Amino acid sequence: MTELTASARVLLDELIDYAGLFPPAGLDMAAAVHEYAAQRESANAWMLGRFIVPSARLEQMEDAAAALLPRDAGAAPWRISMLAGTDPAEDAERVWSFNERHAHPAAGRAVIDTMELRAGDATAAERAVRSVPAGVTAYVEIPITDDPADLIGVLGGAGGRAKVRTGGVTPDAFPAPAHLARFIRAAGDAGVAFKATAGLHHPVRGQFRLTYEPDSPAGTMYGFLNVFLAAGLAAQGLGLAELEAVLTETDAAAFVFDDQGSAWRRRRLDLDDLRHLRSRAAAAFGSCSFSEPVADLTALHIL
Repeated sequence: MTELTASARVLLDELIDYAGLFPPAGLDMAAAVHEYAAQRESANAWMLGRFIVPSARLEQMEDAAAALLPRDAGAAPWRISMLAGTDPAEDAERVWSFNERHAHPAAGRAVIDTMELRAGDATAAERAVRSVPAGVTAYVEIPITDDPADLIGVLGGAGGRAKVRTGGVTPDAFPAPAHLARFIRAAGDAGVAFKATAGLHHPVRGQFRLTYEPDSPAGTMYGFLNVFLAAGLAAQGLGLAELEAVLTETDAAAFVFDDQGSAWRRRRLDLDDLRHLRSRAAAAFGSCSFSEPVADLTALHIL
């Protein structure tokens, strides 16, 4: 069995938000909540983050998870990230009501502590952050085809965080490496943390099938090690060309983890760098599979 290094533990801790309701997995609610509950009890539960659910399906999730939520007052609650709907006031009421109900062990302990929204311009970005209830972290998905620095600055000024789409179920859903590198550089320069969503099932960039269908097209997918270590190295002042090189690295051996830190080729992050990365720069990524990233990390002898 591979011994877990200190750097892998820091980097991977609560890294994966579970999005089993969404493509390509597209599980029904009962299957998704049971999978999340099972993974909370698994040996790798320490890597598991939040359960992601659209606001319109929150009550459905409550019903499906009713028998699974922890009822021990000392047990860690399920943490929920709610995708915003079209009515901010209605969403806020859903959050308040849900959190009030599930603060009590008798109802099963759970908390919505994160909301995910979208915005295409500065006005919408600020409005999105302001609509989120107090005490709830706002991640706002923004477009990155054009320079996102101004939008990221608005999010930071309003107390929000950024969200970037890193893939999908078709090849055109994946952003260009130059655009993703520019986003990471801009977020780092502004001191705005981000999360990523979609297309990060695998640790290292490579060619993979884009869905679980037998006739699925293949495409080049980003690796989550590439993305997160690029964000960490951006704090060391890497220019866009070198950040692109991190993002497009396909050799798993280029990523090293030991008890003192982690490295991409000759660039190194110590444990404090990794702690800062996870707490202040790159928070999490959403994946419709938890077992697939775990299996790949195991095959690479990181787990």
